[in-house]
Amino acid sequence: MSVTTASAATTAAIAVAPATTVTGPSAAVRRQGDVDNRATYISFGLAYLLGHGSAALSKGDSPLLDLPGWLPMALLGAGLAVGTVQATVAALRAQRAATEPDDVLSGQLLGAAWVTAFAALFLAITGLAATLDLPDVQSLLWPTGSGFVVGLLYIAEGAQRRNLLHYALGTWLALTSTAALLLGTPGFYWVLTIAGGGAYAIAAVLERRRLNSHPGQPRRA
Repeated sequence: MSVTTASAATTAAIAVAPATTVTGPSAAVRRQGDVDNRATYISFGLAYLLGHGSAALSKGDSPLLDLPGWLPMALLGAGLAVGTVQATVAALRAQRAATEPDDVLSGQLLGAAWVTAFAALFLAITGLAATLDLPDVQSLLWPTGSGFVVGLLYIAEGAQRRNLLHYALGTWLALTSTAALLLGTPGFYWVLTIAGGGAYAIAAVLERRRLNSHPGQPRRA
């Protein structure tokens, strides 16, 4: 009876062993494909806080600060440039960590989409300002357009990477950036500063918790 029991136990152990071996590497691959988005969130968050925040303080009928008109756009543009680079690097790193051909192609397309989207946004805003002969419209369309474009790209990346935090942040940015158009100056910029910059700050904190909830070391972007 003891020999039969030992044989059955050995057979069960052999049957379980292959499943354990397969599951381990598979989980490791998923962890390696994860991306740390905190650098991207912080870069875009600073762009919102400094760019839109300075615009909110210096524009309107009773501005709180007397700042050069070019300064808010310069701060916003610098932050968006750094954030776009960080986001492109994150997309490329996620693509390099992928093993399936379809995932590799998706990562490549998402990385290129950042450059394409902002190039198209630049052409659209510049063309509208020149055609309508309203150069001041750029100060309105750039904050809204950039938030809308970034939001849509986050939604696409979140769906592709199965990252609910990324997807939720993109949805929030796309909606609040366009809804801000309903307000006048400086309320328009205050909404972008608080709703956009605050969302990035919260996302950076939640991103750390998200990464700590998964074992292994994700790729830093």
